[in-house]
Amino acid sequence: MAMRRTRILFMGLALLVLACGSTSGGGDDAMASGGSPGKALYNMNCTLCHGRDGKAGLNGAKDLTTSTLTKSEMVAIVQNGKGAMAAYKQLLTPKEIEAVVDHVRTLGRKK
Repeated sequence: MAMRRTRILFMGLALLVLACGSTSGGGDDAMASGGSPGKALYNMNCTLCHGRDGKAGLNGAKDLTTSTLTKSEMVAIVQNGKGAMAAYKQLLTPKEIEAVVDHVRTLGRKK
């Protein structure tokens, strides 16, 4: 029974890693398809909890469309994490984090 639980846990973690995707090359692919690097990185790393439209999701994720945070406050949260949100400073470059924040800031402007 313990072995089965371990395998199920391992499979769940593997699926989570696959769902989060890899950030390498994401910007180039996005630009080739007419999107922005920030949108591609957001889709790979943030949609699991925040959703594609930023209107919240799992684990108490905030509705990004109603955020009143400044750009620098958003960058700090992406870098260092907050609450259940993981820190991304070891996974994304400062330029990639800024691109994600720039994309998130457009979500609240869409009607």
